[in-house]
Amino acid sequence: MQTWDHRQPIYQQLADVLAAQLLDGDPSEGQAMPSVRALAGRYLLNPLTVSRALQALGDEGLLESRRGLGLYVTAGARERLRALERDRFLQTEWPRLRDRLRRLGIGAEQLDWEESA
Repeated sequence: MQTWDHRQPIYQQLADVLAAQLLDGDPSEGQAMPSVRALAGRYLLNPLTVSRALQALGDEGLLESRRGLGLYVTAGARERLRALERDRFLQTEWPRLRDRLRRLGIGAEQLDWEESA
């Protein structure tokens, strides 16, 4: 079950969760997103909160509305999202992470870039 952080709006947290799924290819480009009702049930959220999260993804050009059919993942959405997330990481997260690594005395040679088994 998803836990929500009170420091950030829930719709934004859900948009981030859905964006991570899009990065993983779920659903793939051209495929339909689950309905608002399905997502509200899955994440135990108000449908208005879900709609707002989907709108945020639509505003970023990742989803398109097909009249009478629902929301679909746009062509190129994964690459566009990857570029947005990469820029966001490099501008906001990486400087903080780099500073923390420096404070802890952790160098590049100590970091394992491969996932542990």
